[in-house]
Amino acid sequence: MQEDIKKACEVLRNGGIILYPTDTIWGIGCDATNETAVQRVYAIKQRSDSKSMLVLLDNPAKLQAYVQDVPDIAWDLIDLSEKPLTIIYEGAKNLASNLVAEDGSIGIRITSEAFSMELCRQFRKPIVSTSANVSGEPSPATFKEITAEIKKAVDYVVAYHQKEQKKATPSGIVKLARNGTIQIIRK
Repeated sequence: MQEDIKKACEVLRNGGIILYPTDTIWGIGCDATNETAVQRVYAIKQRSDSKSMLVLLDNPAKLQAYVQDVPDIAWDLIDLSEKPLTIIYEGAKNLASNLVAEDGSIGIRITSEAFSMELCRQFRKPIVSTSANVSGEPSPATFKEITAEIKKAVDYVVAYHQKEQKKATPSGIVKLARNGTIQIIRK
């Protein structure tokens, strides 16, 4: 695992794109502060850049570096969630502008899965995490379901967890307004 993390961090620091396991499904990732890398991910997914992508962090304490005002309820949602939860926050900051939604929001998930958590910790920046598929196609539940097209388009494919057969599922998604109002997007 450590060799994979070392190589993935090197690729990310150089503006590259990785294919990696997360706390949910396999993701296509890049440095969430690098606009050129983010644009490449949109191109790989054949997705309009008007649809924002989420980012992973390893620690809730880092949220305040990327969100202007973290509502108090966010800390409870993170602590109490029993499955991976992506929270869409208003007021994104310090991220690639083409990653932020038109309304200024950004989806962030605090990962607790060993590989993606350590990758985020060692990279020291948020990492884009978007499903490893062309936009509009089904999200792959295992590494074997990822198309050759996606595997060839990235700069590095993480070896860790490729043989995992357990079917992964996407995270829950909630949108959180600054006033603490919660809108459930996906359970």
